[in-house]
Amino acid sequence: MSALPEAYDAALERAVAHAKQWLASVPTRSVRPTMDADQVAAKLGSPLPEGPTDPAAVIDELVAVAEPGLMAMQSGRFFGWVIGGTLPAALAADWMVSAWDQNTGLRFATPSAAAIEESAAAWLLDLLHLPENSDVGFTTGATMANFVGLAAGRQYVLEQAGWDLATLGLAGGPRVTVFVGRERHEVIDLVVRYLGLGNCTPVDVDDQGRIIPEALAAAMDGQPGPAIVCLQAGNIHSGAFDPVQEAVRLAHGKGAWVHVDGAFGLWAAVSPELGKYLPGLETADSWATDAHKTLNVPYDSGLAIVSRPDVMRRTFGVHASYLPADDHGPGDPHEKVPELSRRARGIPVWAALRSLGRSGTIAMVEKLAANARALAEGLAAIPGVEILNDVVFTQVSVSFGSDERTRRVTQRVMAEGVVWMSGSVWHGRDILRISVSNWSTDADDVAASVAAVRRAAEAEA
Repeated sequence: MSALPEAYDAALERAVAHAKQWLASVPTRSVRPTMDADQVAAKLGSPLPEGPTDPAAVIDELVAVAEPGLMAMQSGRFFGWVIGGTLPAALAADWMVSAWDQNTGLRFATPSAAAIEESAAAWLLDLLHLPENSDVGFTTGATMANFVGLAAGRQYVLEQAGWDLATLGLAGGPRVTVFVGRERHEVIDLVVRYLGLGNCTPVDVDDQGRIIPEALAAAMDGQPGPAIVCLQAGNIHSGAFDPVQEAVRLAHGKGAWVHVDGAFGLWAAVSPELGKYLPGLETADSWATDAHKTLNVPYDSGLAIVSRPDVMRRTFGVHASYLPADDHGPGDPHEKVPELSRRARGIPVWAALRSLGRSGTIAMVEKLAANARALAEGLAAIPGVEILNDVVFTQVSVSFGSDERTRRVTQRVMAEGVVWMSGSVWHGRDILRISVSNWSTDADDVAASVAAVRRAAEAEA
C-alpha cells in the first residue's frame, strides 16, 4: 500500500515554517556563518540511533544543527564568488520538483517534466539569441555544462578527422588540441582532464583577460589538427568578454569547434544594453552557463547548449531494450546530459523565466550590472582604493594599495559579516573580488556594503 498522504504533513509543515523563518532572517542576519564545519560536525557526532525518529522531529533537529553553519548566500550583501539568490517562483517550483519526484530521463515516462524543460529550453534560446534548433541539456552546474559542450566538440572534430571515437576510443587517434585564453576559469582544465584530452594550450590575453585573436591564430597555426577553441563570456575577475565573432570566424576557418564558457556572463546576451559585448555569439558551436548564478534559480541548474543536436545525442545517448526511445522531435532528456537518472532541474528554470518574462529577465540582468557599477563608484571614493578592471558586467576587482593591506581589509570585511566579498589574486596582485549576482540586491545593500568596506579600510589605514 502506498504511503498515506498524511504521513508527510507534519514534516512538510515544519519545513515550511523553518524555511519562512530562514528567509525572513536573511536581510538582517550576519552574512557569514557563526560556526565552522568542524563545530557543526561535532554537534552531529552521535552514533546513528537504533530506532526510527519522528520525521517532524528530524526536520527540527536538522535545522537546529545546520542554522549556525549556514552562509546567507541569498543576502543582497553576498558578493563572494558568483552565486545568485533564489527567485520566489523558482524556489517554490523546486519544492514541487521534489514532491513530484520525477526521474527525468525519458519523454515517455515523465511527459510533463520533459515538456516543461523543452519549453524552458525554447525560451532560453530565444532570450540568448542562440540558434533555435539547438539542444539544451539541464546539468548539475557549469562544470558539467562545459563538459557537455566540450564532449560534443571532441566527438565532432574526431568524426571530421575520420576517427570513430565510440568504437576505437581515444588511444591511437589524432590528438585534439584545446585552445584556451590564459585567464580561463580553471574548471575548463578540469573538464579537459575528464575528457582525456591532455593539457590545454593557453593563448595570450589582453589586460582585461580577453583572448587576442592574432595570438589564437598563431597558436592554431603552430598546432594543426583537430581542435576545440574555448572562449569566455565573463572573465571571473574583470567580467570581460572574449571577442567571440572574430575568434569564431578564425577558428571555423581552421575546422575547429568553438565552445563558449559563459557560466555567469552568457546572460549579458539577453540585454540590448549589454549584448554589444557579445557580437557573433550565435556563431559558436556550444555554450555553457549556470542558471543558479545570474538567473537566480536554486541549485543545481547548469545549462548546456549545443548547436548540433545530432552530435550531442551521439555523444550522450543510451539505447537499451527497456528504454522506450523518443525517435523524433526534441529527443529524450537523457541524450543531452551525462546522466540517465536525474531530477527535473529544468522546471525551476521554467518557473523563473515564466515569472520574470522577457522584460523582467532583461531588467534583472541589467540591474546586476548597474549594481556592480554603483559598488565600483562607491568604493573608488574611499581613499587608497583602486578599481583594477573595466566594470563591464557584474565583477569588480579592488586593491587597497599593497597586497598585505588588501588581504587585511578583505579579512576584516569577512570577519564583520555585514557583507561577504572574497579575496583573490589577479595579475599577480592580491585583490578583493566582488561578484554581483543576487536579484534582491538594492541601493540600500550597495550603500551598506560600501560603508562596511570603508570601515575596514579605515581600520587598516
